[in-house]
Amino acid sequence: MRVRIDLAYDGTDFSGWAAQPGRRTVEGELSAALTTLLRAPEPVRLTVAGRTDAGVHARGQVAHADIDADLYARVPGRSDRSPEEAARTRLAGILPGDIVVRSVRRAPEGFDARFSALQRRYLYRICDRPGTVDPLRRRDTIVVKEALDVAAMDAAARNLLGLNDFAAFCKKREGATTVRTLLDYSWTRSDDGVLAATVVADAFCHSMVRALVGSVVPVGQGRAEVDFPRSVLVARQRDPRVKVMPAHGLSLEEVTYPADADLAARAEEARATRSLSE
Repeated sequence: MRVRIDLAYDGTDFSGWAAQPGRRTVEGELSAALTTLLRAPEPVRLTVAGRTDAGVHARGQVAHADIDADLYARVPGRSDRSPEEAARTRLAGILPGDIVVRSVRRAPEGFDARFSALQRRYLYRICDRPGTVDPLRRRDTIVVKEALDVAAMDAAARNLLGLNDFAAFCKKREGATTVRTLLDYSWTRSDDGVLAATVVADAFCHSMVRALVGSVVPVGQGRAEVDFPRSVLVARQRDPRVKVMPAHGLSLEEVTYPADADLAARAEEARATRSLSE
């Protein structure tokens, strides 16, 4: 059977999501915890909605695992709890404090944590007033010394929306497309004075969000024109003026999915390689 796992984590002390020999990763910790919980004979394998990089956080991560239904049914033991509630509670006692499982439940037919997703929403935080920085937010907020023009950054960001080839903002992988639909990219100044970027797309390629942020920071500093990020996008190649921003300012906030009846169709659609000629 397939289970859906909703979780959150502080990415500071992890080498990203993906399991790596000799490194502490979110996938490695969660897989080990599930294997212990189920007393499974083999490590539980996971598929995730977004493979976050080292240092990146998540409040709304989603993963799935295919597990033995009999082992899952035994999770409550002698208690009268459901397997879902027992799994969530017992995982809290196994996992380290920087990972929290919000829920564990049987996945509907056709659900795939990665390919069934309609969109992912990320948040990026920058403090441009060093004297006001909250030390309690140092793990999820980037501090810059220069004041930033949030209105100019917002205008530049909105020029990137739509279906485009984001090759200029991605680390290229052999055989992988860089065509994505950027649904929202906007900047606001929060009540605490921090600049917050909302970035939403159907999917993201490696380093894309942090490069998108890096493309508008020079605009906010007055070192580039508002149309600079758009010119980089159109060129479809990496520009040395676009710096990939530090990981710890980034958090995966939400992953959304279609109605249960549309999950399988969405997964099939997402697996297809896209191009701008479609």
